[in-house]
Amino acid sequence: MLVLGTLLLNAAAFEHARALTRFSPDGPRTGRAESLSAIEKLQVLTEGVRIPKPRNRRTPLDVGLSYERHVFAGAHGLPIEAWLIPASPEHGVVVLFHGHAASKDQLLRVAKAFHEMGYAALLVDFYGSGGSGGSDTSIGFFEAVDVAAAYRYARSLSRERPVILYGVSMGAAAILKAVHDDYLDPSAIVLECPFDRLSTTAAHRFRNVGLPAFPAALLLFWGGVQQGFNPFRMNPVDYATAVRSPTLLMQGDRDPTITMGEARSIFAHLAGPKTLAVFPGARHELYIAADRRRWTDAVGRFFDERYW
Repeated sequence: MLVLGTLLLNAAAFEHARALTRFSPDGPRTGRAESLSAIEKLQVLTEGVRIPKPRNRRTPLDVGLSYERHVFAGAHGLPIEAWLIPASPEHGVVVLFHGHAASKDQLLRVAKAFHEMGYAALLVDFYGSGGSGGSDTSIGFFEAVDVAAAYRYARSLSRERPVILYGVSMGAAAILKAVHDDYLDPSAIVLECPFDRLSTTAAHRFRNVGLPAFPAALLLFWGGVQQGFNPFRMNPVDYATAVRSPTLLMQGDRDPTITMGEARSIFAHLAGPKTLAVFPGARHELYIAADRRRWTDAVGRFFDERYW
């Protein structure tokens, strides 16, 4: 019975890992854990979540901005699609990276806000998402390769103006890894709710549906086997020690996925000038949507320092 139980647990973890790291064809997406009924949670427990490949449903034209489509090589040699929204006059370029199971069109509101501050915006689809190639994700590990590629591409377009990196959730974690691994030196970094360790956020996923967290290690193990990386080394809190660029870290104090303790730990490890902005009542969401005034004030004050 013990052997059978172990086999079944590993089989379930294998399927859950595949569902989280390999997007399905178009179809309905499983809702957030906290919104599921008991029957729906049981279904997810046995079958895993369903996440269709994220698609871009809008373009910058939908928010009144002109743009150019750019493509460059990223992780695994896959084509990475980006939208460049020019600004005039241009203070620099902000490169924007989305979260897990999302695409760059979800950052249009953020890109427009940066544009209104006088910055060009380069919105990037990670491999597997939106207009980029592939249908997989490593939840930040190989996405760091896309960050490095996008940073260098932006440098080639920036005409020696400042290049700033912005990321939310997985995108923020990938930025920290890219800075660490590829010795990137952006003019500044803006992070929203990065996880401290992939193992921590996986454990939260189980607790949020009322389950013990110990199967999270199996989920990570099988995800790493399937995607070809070591998920136990995906630890942005450790990568933060390599960040010497001025950094604004934003975190919601009601986030069920990333805790304030995780945010403060990352913040403590950042090696350069840094600012922490807390969003009362905000959950795991874009903070410009949760509290636009607080977001604009936090980013505006950070940019006014003109470290670059």
